[in-house]
Amino acid sequence: MEYLLNRYRNLSVLLLAILAQLILLAYQVKSNGEVRLIRVWAVTAVTPLARAIEGARGAASRFFSDYFVLLDVREENKRLKKELDRVNMDNQFLRSELDTADRAKSLAIFQSRSPSKTIAAHIIGNTTGSGAKTVIVDRGSTSGVQKEMAVITPDGIVGKVVDVYPTASFVLLATDPSFAAGVISQKNRVHGTLKGQGGTKVIVDYVQNEENVDQGEWFYTSGDDGIFPKGLPAGEVTSVHPGKSKKEIILSPSGFQNGLEEVLIIIEGVHAPIPELPAPNQQIHVQPPPPPETSAVQPGGASGPSGPPAATPPSTVPLSDADRILDRYRQIGIAEKHEWGVRGRGAPDFNLPLDAAKPAEAPKPKQNQ
Repeated sequence: MEYLLNRYRNLSVLLLAILAQLILLAYQVKSNGEVRLIRVWAVTAVTPLARAIEGARGAASRFFSDYFVLLDVREENKRLKKELDRVNMDNQFLRSELDTADRAKSLAIFQSRSPSKTIAAHIIGNTTGSGAKTVIVDRGSTSGVQKEMAVITPDGIVGKVVDVYPTASFVLLATDPSFAAGVISQKNRVHGTLKGQGGTKVIVDYVQNEENVDQGEWFYTSGDDGIFPKGLPAGEVTSVHPGKSKKEIILSPSGFQNGLEEVLIIIEGVHAPIPELPAPNQQIHVQPPPPPETSAVQPGGASGPSGPPAATPPSTVPLSDADRILDRYRQIGIAEKHEWGVRGRGAPDFNLPLDAAKPAEAPKPKQNQ
C-alpha cells in the first residue's frame, strides 16, 4: 500500500484536489428547490442503505412477533385438543350409560310381562379356557340361582348355568359346542336339537330330510330338555340344505343380537305357546256400493224434480245411452198398453213421443140432477 502511494503520489494528490473541489462546488450550488447539491447526493446515497436496514429490522420484528404468536397458538391448540379428547370421552361414557339404561329398562319391561320368574344379572368376566364359550355373572346361590337354570335376554335364549358360587355363576353360552337345547319350528312344528358350533352360528340337529323347514323360519324352545320353558325364541333359519341322512339347518341365535352385558336367569319357568304365524290374507273392509239412480221421468212424459217418477222396474236403471233408449221404449209400451210377447200384436209406435202415446182419459159420467 505504501509502495502504491509513493509511486502514484502525484495522481493521488490530484484526485484528492478534484474531489475536494467537487465537494465545495456541491456545497455552494443549490438545486431548483433551494437544496444544496451535496445534500441531495448524501440523501440519495444513504436512502438505499436506510431502506435495507429498515427492511431487515421489520423482518426481524415480524419474525419474533410471529414466533411468539405461534407459540401461543400451539399452546392453545394443545389445550383445545385436550379439551376435545375429554369431551369425546365424556360423550362415550354418557352413550355407554344411556345404552346400559336402555337395556336395563327393556329387561325390566320384559320381566314385568314374562310369566316366568327371572332375576337380572350382569356379565362380569369370561373364562380363560381354550375355545370355551362361558361367561361369569354377578348372581349366585345367595340370589337363588341353581345349576342348569336357563339364561335368556328379551331377544332369545343365551345359555344355561353350569357352576354356581355364593356371589357368582358360570353360564355356558348357546354357541358352545357342548350346549344343546330342544327346539321346535314355528311354521311346520318340526322338532330338533339346537347345538353350538363354537362360532357365531348354531345348528338344529336331528331333523329328517322329509320334514319341511323354510329359510327365514323361526325356531322356539320346545321345553323337552327340562331347562328352557317352551315358547322362548331361539333363532332364525339362515340356511337349510338336505344332507345324507338329516337336514343341515343353520340358525342365527337371536339372544346375541344386541350383545351380552345384562341377562336374565329364569328362577321359575312357565311354558308358553308357540306364537302363531300372521294370517297371509287379511280381511279388507270395503264400503257398500252407492244406491242406484232412479229414473226422473214423470207419468205424463215430462221429466224434472216435480211429480212422482214413472213406474220403472228397479232392475232397469238407465246408466248409458242404450239403457236410456231401452227405458224410453219400455215407457212407450206401457203407455200404449202393449203386451210384450203376444203373437199377433204389432209393436208399439216408438216414434211417438210419450205425451202422444198416453191414452185418453175416459169422460166422466154426468151426475143425475
